[in-house]
Amino acid sequence: MKAAIFDPAIRTTALNLSIKDVPRPQVTPGYVLLRVLACGVCRTDLHIVEGDLPMLHQPLIPGHQIVGEVIEGASTGLPLGTRVGVSWMGGTDGDCFFCKHGMENLCDHPTFTGYSVDGGYAEYALAREAFAYPLPHELDATHVAPLLCAGIIGFRSLRVAGVNHGDRVGLFGLGSSATLSIPILHSWGCEVYVVTRGEAHRAAAVSLGATWVGNEDARPPVALDCAITFAPSGKVVVDALSNLRKGGVVAINAIHLDQMPRFDYDKLLWGERQIRSVANMTRDDARDFLALATKLKIQPRVSVFSLDQANQALEAVKNETENGSAVIVP
Repeated sequence: MKAAIFDPAIRTTALNLSIKDVPRPQVTPGYVLLRVLACGVCRTDLHIVEGDLPMLHQPLIPGHQIVGEVIEGASTGLPLGTRVGVSWMGGTDGDCFFCKHGMENLCDHPTFTGYSVDGGYAEYALAREAFAYPLPHELDATHVAPLLCAGIIGFRSLRVAGVNHGDRVGLFGLGSSATLSIPILHSWGCEVYVVTRGEAHRAAAVSLGATWVGNEDARPPVALDCAITFAPSGKVVVDALSNLRKGGVVAINAIHLDQMPRFDYDKLLWGERQIRSVANMTRDDARDFLALATKLKIQPRVSVFSLDQANQALEAVKNETENGSAVIVP
């Protein structure tokens, strides 16, 4: 099969995925082989190939927002031809404290799609059957791909932040995850306050019906009940905290975060304000979000790239040059 390979041994200053012919994965018990229909490109993929995250498997086929068709390893639950989605959380041990207490997203020995095992920047991909989600027919492959990480993790971020119906919710940064969260917040009757850099992002927030939109130095006109930060910046976390009411929560949606600046505890954190990190997702998060996305008819804007254009797709994510989520279609 053809695949986009990242080999850190030949890392350069540029994004350097190599398009190669490699052996097709072999099916083992408990796994299914997928013909990849589409694979979303995530900023976490960028963190991997730029060295922000330590390598766990090399060389590596990145990609963890996979839409595929089951072609081998079928079961009664996933018969041949079933269209499924595969996300970042590619498996858990099932035996650790966290798995046994309903916190599988914190598993001690997780499998990460496109990070600790090969992912979906390829014509075929192997996935654990228990972590492949049958997809509703209403969502086409290209548009459902970005939902499988950005959408699910955005949904989990709302849960971690403790969003309630009618809350005033701040979104700090407006990438794919924040964009996909807005229709959910509207369905819950929430007011949405967006702080983001870039005129294009602010215009997008306005078009999505945000209650208020400001640049990175602006302050929302009200105290927020909760906030989610989507930029990998400690400064943004402090900015969100400074706009929070007493008892509110800031949820950090970032797998990698630069240094937190010093801040005044008495003014910003005291008053039972909280900072929480968002780590991965559970299968329940995935199922609940996909059902809600279908009900709300969430359809992200996408920019399509061929497998040969995998490096250009990553560049587009890095430089935020595309109007919508980047999706690779082999």
